[in-house]
Amino acid sequence: MSPLNQRRIANFRANRRGRLSLWVFAILLLVTLFAEVVANDRPIVARVDGHWFFPIARDYAESDIIEGGFPTTADWTDPELAKEVADRGWALWPPIPFHHRTVVRDLGRPAPSPPDGRNWLGTDDQARDVLARVIYGFRISVLFGFTLTALSSIIGVMAGAVQGYYGGWVDLAFQRIIEIWSGLPQLLMLIILASVIEPSFASLLVFLLLFSWMTLTGVVRAEFLRGRNFDYVRAAKALGVSDARLMARHILPNAMVATLTMLPFILAGSVTVLASLDFLGFGLPPGSASLGELVAQAKNNLRAPWLGITAFVVLGGTLTLLAFIGEAVRDAFDPRKLPGGTR
Repeated sequence: MSPLNQRRIANFRANRRGRLSLWVFAILLLVTLFAEVVANDRPIVARVDGHWFFPIARDYAESDIIEGGFPTTADWTDPELAKEVADRGWALWPPIPFHHRTVVRDLGRPAPSPPDGRNWLGTDDQARDVLARVIYGFRISVLFGFTLTALSSIIGVMAGAVQGYYGGWVDLAFQRIIEIWSGLPQLLMLIILASVIEPSFASLLVFLLLFSWMTLTGVVRAEFLRGRNFDYVRAAKALGVSDARLMARHILPNAMVATLTMLPFILAGSVTVLASLDFLGFGLPPGSASLGELVAQAKNNLRAPWLGITAFVVLGGTLTLLAFIGEAVRDAFDPRKLPGGTR
């Protein structure tokens, strides 16, 4: 590892708040990536009459589990089936025995119900476990944010590199296109899109990607406009190095410093935009686990304060962690900062 990268890692570790935030965010993401093992209305593994079953991975008919059962898909939460499984074997359940689509039965009061020993964060107005929906919603929001950030960064860096390196009419044409494209009303176009097709993870990703790629274009363009005039770049060009090699090996590493510094903040914005669309009703299909849908339920059920508190803590905590990580990354790439936080 080069001394420069060692210094950057040392600067990142010196930021205690950012380092702890990265650990907390990584643990939360790791747990939610295996949400089916943590929160599910099916056992992880079961053994009945000497036969092994893995309901978390595949569907079983009730007749496959017990003799005389129905040939339909088994409902492992059915009391009669649960009693048969307990009498003939055993089943290992997740810590939270609810999926984000599971309707909790026998609440004893109208939904939404407050937190208790069964539902740790209560239920929403459709009698679904809030904690299970938070776990699944956090996963889809973060994965959506990561995917949108990665794809938009790749396109934005490439577009900014072409603009800054070639300049002239190429730069001028790109700038006019960006100005026109960024002036389009995104929300109005999304409403039109939602009236034509049902929004999904893929369609929302493609639609938001059409506009989010411009976030990094200006930063990369400025770095390439500056870097193309450096002596070592001119010398390499005089030696016959191709434009693609010059851009990738000689100028891009310098431009990536500013780009990497902005990535955590772009990720936070990508997570927020999905929650905003879900809150407005133009996001994921109804019934999907969504943090924005939880915020909408909190607004519609003011008599259930646990919904609003949960939405605020989850969204606010996620954005705070990403902001602290972004500050640590910015300090790591700050050339004026020495290891230990001094300048």
